[in-house]
Amino acid sequence: MISLSEYLILGALLFVISVAGIFINRKNLIILLMCVELMLLAVNINFVAFSHFLGDVNGQVFVFFILTVAAAEAAIGLAILIVLFRNRNTIDVDDLDTMKG
Repeated sequence: MISLSEYLILGALLFVISVAGIFINRKNLIILLMCVELMLLAVNINFVAFSHFLGDVNGQVFVFFILTVAAAEAAIGLAILIVLFRNRNTIDVDDLDTMKG
């Protein structure tokens, strides 16, 4: 049987990888969105692990709400990304720092 600490180590490792991805790659907007989603999945692993080992279902229910919000966030983020790419022909974050009204 897998212990709680192994799940927490996996969640922490995924979280660190996503933070490193955000700090290392600040150019590509798609990779930044993927790193944010990976952060949410790392937190969800911790919620499910604690929920399982404590015998409480509330953590697993909370994960479903987080996944719903994450799916909506990903859809809106990709829609904004498509509009930006159509208007400016780039998804480079350095080129997107100025807004025109």
